[in-house]
Amino acid sequence: MTKRIINVVTNVSHYDDPSHPTGLWLSELTHAWEVFEEHGFEQTLVSPAGGAVPLEPRSLKFPSFDRSAKAWHGDPARMGLLERTASADDIDASAYDAIYFTGGHAVMYDFPGSAGLQRLTREIFEAGGVVSSVCHGYCGLLDTTLSDGSHLIAGRRMTGFAWTEEVLARVDKLVPYNAEEEAKKRGALYEKAKLPFVPYVVTDGRLITGQNPVSAKATAKKVAAALLER
Repeated sequence: MTKRIINVVTNVSHYDDPSHPTGLWLSELTHAWEVFEEHGFEQTLVSPAGGAVPLEPRSLKFPSFDRSAKAWHGDPARMGLLERTASADDIDASAYDAIYFTGGHAVMYDFPGSAGLQRLTREIFEAGGVVSSVCHGYCGLLDTTLSDGSHLIAGRRMTGFAWTEEVLARVDKLVPYNAEEEAKKRGALYEKAKLPFVPYVVTDGRLITGQNPVSAKATAKKVAAALLER
């Protein structure tokens, strides 16, 4: 049976300061999409509110704007998918085997408070599915609780964009909170690579997380392997 996966993307276009644009970090979607596509998985783009997805301007520049991102950006059909994403509230979790949260600083604003995303994540995980994220995508897991009221990430090994990387990216004064610390506050066993901006993936059972944009492909490969084992 064909595996089905939800790719979660943002609807937010700027930081608290409207003069600083942000959005989806495109390669975090395209690298994973290619891996899932190669395995024949059926993919659905979902956002908290549904509809259009803005792109992070910095993700459209070297070195992030690579072959994969350029191919998507230059394909009207693919770009059209980002104009009409499904709303999390309208998705039936039972139809999917996994959920993958993409990043970009924008997700820090609309992922955590989305009841629809929390429901999808909880129901997929409790049904034996895979929950995954890359970079800031783990912000979508911060407030997700299981049916027993515990945080999904509590007591589980995971990673995501590190505070050190926020500082080096010079956005530490723009972001609304320290995601690394927030994950730790919720009981996550947070890990990161010894060096910033290198690929790093953590697998804890059916929770699979990647640290930064260059971890997207490796994260997706781990997700695919987990799905093929089911």
